[in-house]
Amino acid sequence: MGRDLPKVHLIVKNRITQYVKAAIAYSVVLQAIEDEVASIVSNHSQYITFDNKDVGIAEMRDFNTVGVVSNARGCPFYKLKSATYVIMGKRIKVAQDQLKLCVDEFNTIASKMKS
Repeated sequence: MGRDLPKVHLIVKNRITQYVKAAIAYSVVLQAIEDEVASIVSNHSQYITFDNKDVGIAEMRDFNTVGVVSNARGCPFYKLKSATYVIMGKRIKVAQDQLKLCVDEFNTIASKMKS
């Protein structure tokens, strides 16, 4: 109906770092993503807003417990507090240091979206 397709501003890769074997196996997938993005930059730049794959790709750590609690409670990270929560009958502690790391990661991604 005469509208332009939306463009991709940033591709976020999730880092799996807790288990070395998973991280090694997943690195092949992550490299394939980088190769594909490089190809898109070269051959289909009309679909993206960046001109360098290093600018258009960001890495984000796993959110583990913080992510599970945030998702289960429907609560964004910035509103989540360091505390013990009951999720499906289980007590789950959200540590302040892990929560801060997650919030910092989101802030980093958000800042990349602004630039």
